[in-house]
Amino acid sequence: MKVFLIVSQFIYALCLLPWYVIWGLSFMSFDAGFHIANITFVSVITVFPLAVIICAILAWILRVRRRKAAIIINLIPMLWILGFMLMFVIF
Repeated sequence: MKVFLIVSQFIYALCLLPWYVIWGLSFMSFDAGFHIANITFVSVITVFPLAVIICAILAWILRVRRRKAAIIINLIPMLWILGFMLMFVIF
């Protein structure tokens, strides 16, 4: 369990490096004006580091008593990573 948490959170930490660049570039979506889609797009990208931190803390707290819940909570930030990868495949 500890190995899974350490490896997955190391992957999340590595993903924070390109996140910073993507976050900065995401504000260019407002060049066409302010729309709900632009605001949602930037908001979803902005929340990633918060999700990583909160889910990491909760997973380490729950790892002793509720192993399955800890795994599920720790995989929540993976949704952002998979969504970003999917976006590259589609576009």
